[in-house]
Amino acid sequence: MSINQTLTTSFKLELLNAVHAFGSIYRPADTFMIALYAPPAVLSATTTVYSTINEISGTGYTAGGQALTIVTPITSGTTAFLTFQNVIWTSAPSLMANGALIYNASQGNRSVCVLAFGQTISSQNNSFIIQMPALNVTTALIGIA
Repeated sequence: MSINQTLTTSFKLELLNAVHAFGSIYRPADTFMIALYAPPAVLSATTTVYSTINEISGTGYTAGGQALTIVTPITSGTTAFLTFQNVIWTSAPSLMANGALIYNASQGNRSVCVLAFGQTISSQNNSFIIQMPALNVTTALIGIA
């Protein structure tokens, strides 16, 4: 098995049940986290919650990963789009990961999406950086039509 980039199936259903709040007038935004993984991690559409199994470890990394900052969602036509700000682990000289899981720490660590890097990514200049896609119609991390 492997790490397959996707929105998780449970996340899609939980959106319909109003589990996740990315910011709204009805309640404060939930806390979303990103955790890093290495082989033989298995992350896919069927991943339902954050797990420490095959999560990376090392200087500058804490289990559970890092909190994400939500970029205010936008719409275009009938589609809504969302992304997060870039994530940086500083003082992390030797981190290596093949993928990541974004999950909702405010709602029982429920999964949101899996990121597959396509290769092993290593720290550069003592930092490990995940550059999130820009918030626009063609590249946003999450799009709901």
